[in-house]
Amino acid sequence: MASKQKKQEAKYPRKAVLVELRESDDDEVRAWKTTAVLTATETAAMRVMRGAETKNGNWDNIDVPALIDQLRGQAAAVNRGDLSQAEAMLMNQATALQSLFARLAERGMGCDHAPAFEANMRMALRAQSQCRATLETLAAIKNPPTVYAKQANFAAGHQQVNNGIPTPTQAREIENQQSKLLEAHNGEWLDIGAAGATSATDKAMATVGEIDGPKNH
Repeated sequence: MASKQKKQEAKYPRKAVLVELRESDDDEVRAWKTTAVLTATETAAMRVMRGAETKNGNWDNIDVPALIDQLRGQAAAVNRGDLSQAEAMLMNQATALQSLFARLAERGMGCDHAPAFEANMRMALRAQSQCRATLETLAAIKNPPTVYAKQANFAAGHQQVNNGIPTPTQAREIENQQSKLLEAHNGEWLDIGAAGATSATDKAMATVGEIDGPKNH
């Protein structure tokens, strides 16, 4: 009975990476499934976390399959457009970097020698810079910048309009269209200059006299 209890206690937390294999899988399929799990992004993240948490003892309490499921679920949420986890991570990182900046600056201010003071303050300002960059990344995720692109409209031929400014070819075309508005229907150009001369064949079209009228009433 005691041996069975020890066996159950050793089951969790699990430390092995699980690979789903079937009895019908041949050697090639088994090799492909094993390689796919070992090269997955969540497995790579787990390996880094194992290296970071082993020394302080926290790794002993971590169940590897559950950890991989958590990492896989976070990636799937980002693919769905849910960035709440990423936003929380960036905010927490900024807070940690702010605490690191304060601690290093505090240590630097307590140093009596210039090399120690410079080393602590240099690292403090580096932490402050990383904190600012983290907050800028968070702000970019919350409010993505708007990108304005120039628009080019292509008409028939080789005419092009950029940002509402007509090209020289189009400008000449507009000028020709405006000039055509002054043409008569019979193709003659309208002359709005001096008064026309009297016609020799039609005396009724005589020019009007002076403002006082003709002398022969």
